Amino acid sequence: MTMVTEQSATVDDHNPPTSRPRRVVLKLSGEVFGGGAVGVDPDVVQALARQIATVNRRGIQVAVVVGGGNFFRGAELQKRGMDRNRADYMGMLGTVMNCLALQDFLEKEGIETRVQTAITMAQVAEPYIPLRAIRHLEKGRVVIFGAGAGMPYFSTDTVTAQRALEIHADMVLMSKNGVDGVYTADPRVDPDARKLENITFQEILQRGLRVADQAAFSLCEENKLPMLVFGADGDDTIVRACAGEKIGTLITA
Repeated sequence: MTMVTEQSATVDDHNPPTSRPRRVVLKLSGEVFGGGAVGVDPDVVQALARQIATVNRRGIQVAVVVGGGNFFRGAELQKRGMDRNRADYMGMLGTVMNCLALQDFLEKEGIETRVQTAITMAQVAEPYIPLRAIRHLEKGRVVIFGAGAGMPYFSTDTVTAQRALEIHADMVLMSKNGVDGVYTADPRVDPDARKLENITFQEILQRGLRVADQAAFSLCEENKLPMLVFGADGDDTIVRACAGEKIGTLITA
């Protein structure tokens, strides 16, 4: 992870503290779904569904974007000689498998759930229609967005920001695997690395931090959409993030 200077860790007094949002888009890493292996770990997905169900019952509208790294990563398949376009489409199909698994466990929790995909597959999901997604959320349903943007070369991080803007979400919640926020250096190699509670999108872009895709940061910065980066580990991290607790790193414009 790229180094951030101590000076860049200043808190902007004009940015309000984290408060409980009304509508959020939650990004979940595909690697989490697999529990560190290829495929889907039902125990992990069930635990995620329970957290999302808790948030939903508290009246917060939740939409979810799921990665597909537990099945395929287009960029990695390309390195092994596969055409990037085809590899990315394989990754999109992997995200849909994760979506269906999460939907199943959410409905077992008694939460009405709809999967919307950017690639048409009418037998398993609705097409992505922003106004329909908003209507589902207003009715108390959880909406899960699959198949990325439906186009190659777009990361699910970027899709998360784009979907959040289209459905008028208050915040992006970026759940990360293996890190619980933005640090002054890579905590896995630098024991002196310090986690930052607040930072701006501009600082992250200027210093090339690789916490999420830079296109996602740019979209959020231009539209003043806050993003909370927090760790996936733990039994209640999603619940705490949605409750407005001090967790992870809040990134603002």
